[in-house]
Amino acid sequence: MDTVSEFLTRVRNAGTAKHEKVDLPASKLRAGLAEILAQNGFIRSFKVAKDSKQGVMRVYLKYSEDGGHAITAIQRVSRPGRRVYVKSNEIPPVRSGLGLTILSTSQGMMSGNDAQKKNLGGELICKVW
Repeated sequence: MDTVSEFLTRVRNAGTAKHEKVDLPASKLRAGLAEILAQNGFIRSFKVAKDSKQGVMRVYLKYSEDGGHAITAIQRVSRPGRRVYVKSNEIPPVRSGLGLTILSTSQGMMSGNDAQKKNLGGELICKVW
């Protein structure tokens, strides 16, 4: 099972259904994705709660004043069957800079802008706008 795709799909579906929050199994990778989305204003916040198994992550979704979801679309780029790696100068802009790319680099998960500033490349996980 692709945990990143599951995370992105649950967030996308909960936003479409206008839910306030969505719960999913926790992992360091998902927490990294949620942290980047929260820093860039696509979700309000997230919490990781410990339980007897792997933990539960609760993601609080963000909506505009007119009720539209803050995330218009999420596109998974690198998949288990086809990994996509980019150099720091090849990180694609999303919607002329209005969107966000998320990369997995040697220094952890980070946005495309942060990776370019640090001159890091890595696996292009997804695009959000």
